[in-house]
Amino acid sequence: MRQISKAEATRQKILETGHALVLQKGFVGVGLQEVLKASGVPKGSFYYYFPSKEAFGCALLQQYVEGYLALMDQLLAADLPDGRTRLMRYWGAWLAGAEDPARGWAEDCLVVKLAAEVADLSEDMRQVLSEGTEALIARIAQMIEEARADGSLPLGGAPASGLAQMLYQMWLGAALLSKLSRDRAPMRQAYEATLALLVCSGNSKTHTDPQED
Repeated sequence: MRQISKAEATRQKILETGHALVLQKGFVGVGLQEVLKASGVPKGSFYYYFPSKEAFGCALLQQYVEGYLALMDQLLAADLPDGRTRLMRYWGAWLAGAEDPARGWAEDCLVVKLAAEVADLSEDMRQVLSEGTEALIARIAQMIEEARADGSLPLGGAPASGLAQMLYQMWLGAALLSKLSRDRAPMRQAYEATLALLVCSGNSKTHTDPQED
C-alpha cells in the first residue's frame, strides 16, 4: 500500500473539510480562512496546496465526482437478481444510503448544491461538474440497456441515453424540492415515477407525431 505523504494528507483534509462547509454554505459563502481553521491547517498555508480558490473548487468537485462514481460502483457491485433491481437500488440510495438509511445521497450531492452557483461563477468548475454528470448519466444509460438486455425491463421505446438524462433531471428537481420543503415526498414521488417511466418507455414509440393520433 502506498504511503501518503504529510502534504497529501493535509491537502486531503482541506478538501474533506471544505466539502462539509460547502454543503452547508455554498462555495461563495465559505471563506478560505474558515476552511483552514476548521481543518486545523496553519493560517496562510492554503496557497501551498492550491494556487487559488477556484483551483480548490475544481479539486473539490473532481474528488467529489470520482468518489461518487466509485461509491456508485460499490453500491451496484452486490449480487442482484437483474438490471432493473440494480437500477432501482441506485435511485433508492438517493432516499436512503446504505451506510446511513436516514441520510440519502441527495443530502450530500454537490450537483444539487452548486450547479447553479458554479455555472455563473467559474467556467473551469462548471466543466468539472458538467463532465461528471455526463459520466453519471452514461452509467445510468448503461444500466437501462443491461436491464433491457436481461429482460427485466421491456425492449424498445426511448433510447437509453435520453431516458437516463430525463430521469436524472427529474431526480435533481425532486432533490431541490425536497430541500425547499424539508420533506422527502418529492423524491418518493420521483421513485414511483421512475418505476412507471422505465416500464412505459419500453412500450412507447420513440417519436410520436400528433397528426398520427
